[in-house]
This record gives sequence, C-alpha cells and structure tokens, in this order.
Amino acid sequence: FGFNAGSALGANEAAARAMLVTHTSAATASLVWMAIEWVSFRKPTLVGIATGMVAGLATITPAAGSVGPLGAVIIGAASAFVCYYAVGLIRQKLKIDDSLDVFAVHGVGGMLGSLLIPFLAALGPMAPGLAKPFAEQLGAQVTGVAVVALFSAVVTAGLLYAIRAVIPLRVPAEDEESGLDSATHGESAYHQ
Repeated sequence: FGFNAGSALGANEAAARAMLVTHTSAATASLVWMAIEWVSFRKPTLVGIATGMVAGLATITPAAGSVGPLGAVIIGAASAFVCYYAVGLIRQKLKIDDSLDVFAVHGVGGMLGSLLIPFLAALGPMAPGLAKPFAEQLGAQVTGVAVVALFSAVVTAGLLYAIRAVIPLRVPAEDEESGLDSATHGESAYHQ
C-alpha cells in the first residue's frame, strides 16, 4: 500500500491521492471478485476475496499517480473481472500451472492498469489529468506494455533455458500428487 504513496516522494496531495486510490481500487476489486464468485458458485471464498484485493492493488499501481477516486473504482472493478477470467483462461484453457495465479493477477492486472490511464486520468474530481494529449498518452502506454512484456518474455525464456540445463523445471507427477513437502522433506506441512 505504501509503495504507491511513497512514489510521490513527499507527504503531499499526490501521496494522499495515491494512497486513497490504492485503497479504493483494492476494496472495489475484492467486493467485485466476491460478487463474481457469489453469482458463479453461490458462495464467495476468502481466497477469492484476497485474490481480488491483490488484483486491485496490482492494477492500480501503474495508475495510482494518474487517476482520482472514480478512476480507482473503475480500475478495481475492471481488475476483478479481467483477472478473474484470466485465472480461468490460464488454468483451464492453457493448462498452465501458475502458482497463486501470479501472472493472471499481477501481469494481466499491471497491463490493464497501464492501458486504462489515458481513459481515466481526467475522470471525476481529484483526477490529475493527462500529462500528454490522449492519443500520445495511449501510444506511450501501449508501447510501454509491449516493451515490458517482450523484455520479460525474453529474459524469462533465457533464465528457464539456463535453469533447465542444470535441473529439471518440473518435479515428477507423483511428487506433485503427493505434495512437495512430503516428496522433498518427508513430512506434511499440515497436520491431519
């Protein structure tokens, strides 16, 4: 929470607004994620509510210095919807084992927050407005997202290739089934 406000480098209006929009986005996202689970499964989960909160935090981070409270509500709601369905896409459709849904929540959320800045920077009271004309700002945001995604993909692929040369990237399927605590340490993390 303090990271966004601390980026203002002072105890000033920008820091207060960043803290306000950070909390607003997190709260909105957790409530919307809970509502999605309620509609989908007739019961929200604590893990879902917490994941929604993290999605709201990850999504507001690139925009915390650029939007007002109304923008934060929109970002929080959008983050819950987009990240919730990104989790399902990555898990079920792509069959990727993403522990704690890190990419779906942080990666997708961060990209979404970056791309929403031009649309929300001048929306509502307390919004600071755009630093550049809309089209120029949108182009800068799209370019930034693309460059960071490409850089991250290339570096990650290189690191995975180097690690795979030394050790396997996955444990055997039977170790996954029994649990890594049992397979690696010979004990369970949870008492039964």
